[in-house]
Amino acid sequence: MSEASKQVVRRLFDDVLNAGKLGLLDTLVGAAYVDHSPASGQAAGAAGVKAKVAALRAAFPDLRFTVEELVGEDDIVAARYHWRGTHRGSFLGIPPTGRTLLVRGMDFYRLRENRIVEHWDIVDDLGMLTQLGDLDGG
Repeated sequence: MSEASKQVVRRLFDDVLNAGKLGLLDTLVGAAYVDHSPASGQAAGAAGVKAKVAALRAAFPDLRFTVEELVGEDDIVAARYHWRGTHRGSFLGIPPTGRTLLVRGMDFYRLRENRIVEHWDIVDDLGMLTQLGDLDGG
């Protein structure tokens, strides 16, 4: 199961996050999806993931995720990655700065029947805010 699950997560990064094919989330994310680290006010399920990705891509139109490591065991896939993007749109209430960011993170996904049903993440938010020049939270 872990190889097939890793392919689902790979598609999430390559086709959704990098290529912006948000419609694929309807097939990659299960109906019972739970995000254990949701963005503020994030809707449930695939709709919430779509909104979260759309907001990130609007703020960083040249967004590019690079998966550094993808590990799968049983029904869990772990991804270690970084992303780069130029801050061209409002993000977390911060107006565009024109700065190019490099942000590192790790995500964990639980899959059932080749669909993502749970998500946890650890992102270097302090590093991101430092690069945006917004350490006081806006």
